[in-house]
Amino acid sequence: MTLLLIALAGGVGAATRFVLDGVINARWSAGGLRPGIVVINVVGSFLLGLLVGLAARGSGLSTDTVAVLGLGFCGGLTTFSTASLEPVHLWATGERGPATAYVLVTLIGSLLAAWLGLALAALA
Repeated sequence: MTLLLIALAGGVGAATRFVLDGVINARWSAGGLRPGIVVINVVGSFLLGLLVGLAARGSGLSTDTVAVLGLGFCGGLTTFSTASLEPVHLWATGERGPATAYVLVTLIGSLLAAWLGLALAALA
């Protein structure tokens, strides 16, 4: 049953990513830079950090719940493959500055967001 719930939550996460990516890019795209996936990956990293932090503090979240929300929803929401492809495409089209910024913001932003999620959970 847990495997099915993880798969369903992954589908919900992926569908959420699809919708949010479209909304974010429609509002804030500039040139070839599409910020949707960066924002989604940073938010997903925060959510996973918060979830893992709460679970580690004995919040009462079951292992199955953490797996469904963490592996399923957060795993479906975030994407490493698109976060890799977008800067490669920017670089190939001569957008070297935006490509570099994309990589740095994704990496540093996601790490800081995960840390913030863990830190906030520690306060709970």
